[in-house]
Amino acid sequence: MKNYTITVNGKVYDVTVEEGASAGVQTAAPAAAPKAAPAAAPKAAPKAAPAAGSAGGVKVESSVPGKILKIEVSAGDAVKSGDNVLIMEAMKMEIPVVAPQDGTIASVNVSVGDAVEAGDVLATMN
Repeated sequence: MKNYTITVNGKVYDVTVEEGASAGVQTAAPAAAPKAAPAAAPKAAPKAAPAAGSAGGVKVESSVPGKILKIEVSAGDAVKSGDNVLIMEAMKMEIPVVAPQDGTIASVNVSVGDAVEAGDVLATMN
């Protein structure tokens, strides 16, 4: 068995490598904190909530993580169940996000180019 110290993306790992035909790799927790590893970029602050009374009771949420490509409605627009609210891109596919019921758009909480996670509220409806 041989022991190595490996640095990956600024993190130091102690690695033990077993020699032979059935060699396996075992890794340990990081041996030491990186000296000057860059901190992960902070997640963008959530959009400010709309003023009280203007937020709708029906949430239009993202079903997958992705990026906002196109917004097809604005606050005050009337929509029918199944109408496109916006278009997202996820895994190189365009995914329409549709109104879950008939109503009026109360707020659009994202902008074109925003990265969103599954479950994020993209818009609200009355």
